[in-house]
Amino acid sequence: MDKVLSISVGEIALKKGNRKYFEDKLISKMKRALQDLYYEKIYKEQGKIYVEASENGFEQIISRLKKVFGIVYISPCIRVTKNIDEIKDAVINIMKYSQLRNPVKTFKVKTNRVDKKFPIKSPEVSRQMGAVILKNIKDLKVDVNNPEMYVFIDIKQNVYVYTERIKGYGGLPIGTNGKGLLLLSGGIDSPVAGFLMAKRGIEISAIHFHSYPFTSERAEEKVKNLAKTLSLYTGKMKLYSINILDIQKELNKKCPEDEMTILSRRFMMKIAEKIALDNDIDALITGESLGQVASQTMKGITVTNASVNMPILRPLIGLDKVQIIDIAKDIETYEQSILPYDDCCTLFLPKHPVTKPKLKDIEKSEQNVDVEILVEKAINGSIIYDIE
Repeated sequence: MDKVLSISVGEIALKKGNRKYFEDKLISKMKRALQDLYYEKIYKEQGKIYVEASENGFEQIISRLKKVFGIVYISPCIRVTKNIDEIKDAVINIMKYSQLRNPVKTFKVKTNRVDKKFPIKSPEVSRQMGAVILKNIKDLKVDVNNPEMYVFIDIKQNVYVYTERIKGYGGLPIGTNGKGLLLLSGGIDSPVAGFLMAKRGIEISAIHFHSYPFTSERAEEKVKNLAKTLSLYTGKMKLYSINILDIQKELNKKCPEDEMTILSRRFMMKIAEKIALDNDIDALITGESLGQVASQTMKGITVTNASVNMPILRPLIGLDKVQIIDIAKDIETYEQSILPYDDCCTLFLPKHPVTKPKLKDIEKSEQNVDVEILVEKAINGSIIYDIE
């Protein structure tokens, strides 16, 4: 009778011919997450992945694996052979343990007979094991409709018995869906956008724009700390730090004041696209939410899109602020995001920014400055941080 962790993969199970690729990617991410923790081995068995480790290390291992995209549930299991007496012992053992930790009055046994050669069918296994529990554990009743606890039995090459299903984030393993460059500000939205795109299998790098010395070093440090928190989910990432103060000064001097926000935004996109193209990155990612601020109106987003040819992914586009804050709190970036340090977007902020910009007007204003030289100069002055 061994203790192991069962990993349910959810969406990966639908990949059919590509399933092995996704499972192998997931296992590599699991190994990376556990690289400084002790475990015996990670193995696959008929639809699930298992981690063989000392029960003393389960809590730490589960905490790490919950942050690995592609994992839907993690279950501490008792593993036995396909011997009916061993299965009975496992069921009694796990129910006694569960009742000590979290006593319940009702239960239901659910059996999944993956190995169809096993001579007893699933309903009969469930009936037999339910009877065993009633006989050996006091004050329990079977409730087939609304039980307080399920006892799960998976019959495969081995038999796995468990009662807990600890939720992971699901999604797809990072690196299975291309690369994205996240425009990471010090605000609430952009870390959430990076998290959601990483959950869809995108390998994340980040770019941060600042206006030092008008913005402080503490503001830069805040963004680096946000990137470190995000890297708990995304893995190692590069953070490109770009000073756009000279660009903002030129725009402020030579362009209409009310266009300052949208013009700055277009420069950020142009810089991000060039860095992305130079580093084989497939798309840009932003934390924009439709209508949230002046540059995020429908016309503002249209004008921003026209500044680049690369796809711009906006996972928050239809979410409201409350929904975004809920995710930020869950992934533990919210408290860092609300620290009161200025970012470059507040510099030269117009009193009445244009909310319905016209592309021809914005492109005409850009002709007042040397776009290519300003972009090149900003990139040449960049600093790259390795975040892990």
